[in-house]
Amino acid sequence: MSGPLIELEHVTKLYGTVIGVNDFTARLEPGAYGLVGPNGAGKSTLLNLLTGQLVPNRGRVRVFGANPNQNSELLSKTGFCPGYEGLYSTTSGLDWVTLLLQLHGPPYRAARARAQECMELVGMEHGMNRPISTYSRGMRQRTKLAQAMAHKPTLMILDEPFSGLDPVGRAEMTAVLREFVEEGNSIVIASHVLHEIEALTDNFLLICGGRLLASGTAAEVNQLLFETPSEVELTCDRPEYLGGVLLQQELVRSASVITRDGAEILILQTLNARELGTALPGIIADHSINVVRMTTVDESLQALFNSLMKIHRGEQ
Repeated sequence: MSGPLIELEHVTKLYGTVIGVNDFTARLEPGAYGLVGPNGAGKSTLLNLLTGQLVPNRGRVRVFGANPNQNSELLSKTGFCPGYEGLYSTTSGLDWVTLLLQLHGPPYRAARARAQECMELVGMEHGMNRPISTYSRGMRQRTKLAQAMAHKPTLMILDEPFSGLDPVGRAEMTAVLREFVEEGNSIVIASHVLHEIEALTDNFLLICGGRLLASGTAAEVNQLLFETPSEVELTCDRPEYLGGVLLQQELVRSASVITRDGAEILILQTLNARELGTALPGIIADHSINVVRMTTVDESLQALFNSLMKIHRGEQ
């Protein structure tokens, strides 16, 4: 296709007085993208705007250059795996995928054959004829993915598709999705777990509080972890002395010592973990300090988003 895959221009979605998406602007070319953020960040709202299930209060949403709301032609190009459970418990997974595929136009026999093909592709060949009520959460996730790809879309929008899958299931679904992208198709996948998306794509959009905080590759996201405020723990001898040295050199903004399991631990609050990590080896050597362990306490997406939000509000 020519032109961008997705365009969002100053999009805001309100639920009464609650903000779901807040002044969101992005332009995505065809490819695979991970929408990453903590629970409640606005990921599902954004995906529902892309599928046309929601209409923004302000701003403009375009997918394949068109408004997705009530656009049947666009829906024929888009597969959607929702985060919620919308399966009929009394029917089989195969019947459910067949029925939804028929809504796109294929006659029953063609839809049945394609549904079976997709169920086998996602590893449901032994359970496709059982009632959905007997499925585990992971089996339901696989079935939802099968229906999302059954009508051969060129874009799949996936809301937490790995939720409920064991490690083997996640690896299998990642392989299916990677093959889908390698065939020239596009994916937008939402998750609050960075490594799940990192196995599929190197392109990320970080969202929190309905706002786009940052975007880029996995390396750039990880770089943010080192360049935003973080908390570091050091298990060492003379922790109070080391804390004083680091404060004197203005490498940390605070230092305190706690006792845990009989060991004294130095807790450091730093504005830039990279600067501290660069300087620390030389300081340790110069002052003959024995460090047993060093860990970053809050090396997580939630901590990263919290730090970015504080920077955004001017609190750091």
